[in-house]
Amino acid sequence: MYYVLIALILVVCVLLALVVLAQNPKGGGLSSQFGAGGAAQMMGVKRTGDLLEKLTWGFAIGLMLLSLGSYVVGGHVQSGPVRSINQQRALETRMPATSAPVPAGAPATAPATPAPAPAPAN
Repeated sequence: MYYVLIALILVVCVLLALVVLAQNPKGGGLSSQFGAGGAAQMMGVKRTGDLLEKLTWGFAIGLMLLSLGSYVVGGHVQSGPVRSINQQRALETRMPATSAPVPAGAPATAPATPAPAPAPAN
């Protein structure tokens, strides 16, 4: 099903590109490309522009719906936040212990070391 949706997305993309390229930003569009024949005489210039505009909107909406559908059907199961490769490697490596475990009979706090003496001022 997923591959069928991807194929439909590709077809809609090609059709959308063709419809957009057939339009003229100044209103001439498809009817002006063929001169006095074909689309201009069959439907009229105004109706050709309306048809191309409706096709553009339809293909664009269809493309968005198919894209969302492919995400839903694809079954992307991810647990937790997305991490970069550096974050994943950092989580996988074990950090060395910063201090040795305290024996049961020893005090919980480490003995304080004396502060260095200040240098004499000259």
